[in-house]
Amino acid sequence: MPVSTGTPVIRSATKEDFQGLCALYAQLISDDIDAAEKLQHETFDQILAQPGVNLLVADLNGELVATCMLVIVPNITRGCAPFALIENVVTHADWRGKGIGRALLESATDTAFASGSFKVMLLSGAANKDAHRFYKDLGFATTKTGFEMRAPGYPART
Repeated sequence: MPVSTGTPVIRSATKEDFQGLCALYAQLISDDIDAAEKLQHETFDQILAQPGVNLLVADLNGELVATCMLVIVPNITRGCAPFALIENVVTHADWRGKGIGRALLESATDTAFASGSFKVMLLSGAANKDAHRFYKDLGFATTKTGFEMRAPGYPART
């Protein structure tokens, strides 16, 4: 049951957020592929240092309750306007339905459009109807058909 109160602060992740992010990701993909903690830390450091990548978190009194990754990609078409991708969207189960995910995604899209991005894209599991409603309520539309190809050992999630 939630214990924190107040309004979450949407901000970029810092090194101190590693454990909180891992806890959120465990809710996103409960059967995720294991990686050594050293590799996880190295990868996290790469994410934080990568130009165009913004790992956003919703911080509620020091507790991470939601996150998403925003990637701004340079682009030669569309007048050289970049495009944006959102990935790894998750709100802690105890905090869903309270507007935190909405605030996080609105911050991500605002950031993308402020960067000059002409569109923001995200993928959602084909069977995740609750997420589809959530994204449509935020203004996302199913104007394209998404395709993906997975490397061996990385099963698709529906």
